[in-house]
Amino acid sequence: MCGFAGELRFDGRPADADAVRRMLPDLASRGPDGEGFVERGPAAFGHRRLKIIDLSDAGGQPMTDASLGLTVVFNGCIYNYRELREELRAYGYSFVSTSDTEVILKAYHRWGSSCVKRFLGMFAFAILSHESGEVVLARDRLGIKPLYLAGTPGRLRFASTLPALLSAGDVDTSIDKVALQHYMTFHSVVPAPRTIISGVRKLPPATIRTIRADGSYRDEIYWAASFTRHIDAADWPELIHERLRVAVERRMVADVPVGVLLSGGIDSSYIVALLAGQGQRGLTTFSIGFEAAGGESGDEFAYSDLVAKRFGTDHHQIRIGRERFLPAVERTVAAMSEPMVSHDCIAFNLLSEDVSKQVKVVQSGQGADEILAGYSWYPPLAGVPRDRAADAYAREFFDRPHADLARQLGPDWVIDEDVSRDFVAAGFGRPGAETAVDAALRLDSEVMLVDDPVKRVDNMTMAWGLEARVPFLDHELVEAAAACPPELKLAHGGKGVLKEAARGVVPDEVIDRTKGYFPVPGIRHLEGPTLDRVRDALLAPAARARGLFRPEYVERLLADPNTPRTTLGANQLWQLALLEMWLQDKRI
Repeated sequence: MCGFAGELRFDGRPADADAVRRMLPDLASRGPDGEGFVERGPAAFGHRRLKIIDLSDAGGQPMTDASLGLTVVFNGCIYNYRELREELRAYGYSFVSTSDTEVILKAYHRWGSSCVKRFLGMFAFAILSHESGEVVLARDRLGIKPLYLAGTPGRLRFASTLPALLSAGDVDTSIDKVALQHYMTFHSVVPAPRTIISGVRKLPPATIRTIRADGSYRDEIYWAASFTRHIDAADWPELIHERLRVAVERRMVADVPVGVLLSGGIDSSYIVALLAGQGQRGLTTFSIGFEAAGGESGDEFAYSDLVAKRFGTDHHQIRIGRERFLPAVERTVAAMSEPMVSHDCIAFNLLSEDVSKQVKVVQSGQGADEILAGYSWYPPLAGVPRDRAADAYAREFFDRPHADLARQLGPDWVIDEDVSRDFVAAGFGRPGAETAVDAALRLDSEVMLVDDPVKRVDNMTMAWGLEARVPFLDHELVEAAAACPPELKLAHGGKGVLKEAARGVVPDEVIDRTKGYFPVPGIRHLEGPTLDRVRDALLAPAARARGLFRPEYVERLLADPNTPRTTLGANQLWQLALLEMWLQDKRI
């Protein structure tokens, strides 16, 4: 797990090496263990390294193989790199390191850009071909690893974070009006390729972009799960169990210890149970809790303690007092590549701060709800005709109807088009998903999952040099989950097939409990210093000058900070404040 940046010139000029070097400090937390830089005429690559596989200098980046005429920068982990290395050795390739980075380099030389189809893992990378000047950018199937782009005539810059591109300079930092509508409507998700900033885009998941020396490019989408009944499974719980077992085992590949973020829910508890069943002893697990607020509990330690005791883990409760909360809000906003309204971000940031002092790699349970129908908006879609599914989804999921935006956004920021509704309708209109639930799960796994929970975990763990691995997003497990009949996923209050698979493996008390989450009462119920910080952000001169929100709407929310909620129960005031805090932190 690392961070990288680069610049490509298409106008005959050499790459701006200083601009690439300006990006590297913003990537230091993603790669605290080393730095590298390479420039070759119109291309310059920079890298910050987190040592997980091959701790020697031989695994450093940018990595160049002069005999093959290739240079690569890479962020992520290829879990089957050892098997691929042996396969490549049989073709005559030799290796000077034991890193997965070198495997990517030689796999590309052997199989071209289609090498990504052989990779089991999470990754974003850039490969330069010295002779042709062609550069290939690629991102993993589920978008676990980020890749941001900023282009101007004659030049393209790329980086693992959006703030790194801002540090390079010469970026159009105006607000993208379409992205703003998505932020306010589509549960704060801005679908790729847009970001909230007009001058920065992101490579979509499962995409290979081949950029020629003249700047022209072609994109290839190399993977998509099929939400049809193309798998004939006699026992769906058994299939899901086996796919998850393999996924968890794969993600233990490392030259450093691997821990688990244990929330006490079924997803992370299942991971712990499988690791224990595979013979892992002395496994280190971590859970977090906050002070209660607004009558809401701030921890789920009863369940995480139960799992830790059952499987004999070295368990750590991380209790967060009020004195740590507000500073963590500031750090969390600073760590965001894009504004993310979920209060879980603060929990993950604080958790990662403490966990990173003990381990460098953790497994986490993100993704199960999106692939196995664990959220509240899926059951109401059951039985809805496909031609009405998009509207049914919007009623359940959208933060507000489009008509409300005219009374909430400043006049200069309102657009007539209901872009989120159009986006969802286009997604639901694609062939291949057989039912409304299938179509919703496909959209969520391709878009919402990538730009909410997955991005949240990546940003917050990497802010502390901690690598998070997500076995529920193993693409072979995702393929099986997509093919599983919706009624099996919706059973037992959601994630029914997973609950059946876990029975006898995970304690019944965890399986049969109501759905939980990382509780962060201090954001769900704004009061005291946190409310003061929210007020300061929304009334700041920069916010007033920007005029994103109508003053009367802001004043109404500040007068009653905890009553107005979005469709899914999020705090409307926090949604507005988070965006302004992020823009002000980035000096936009």
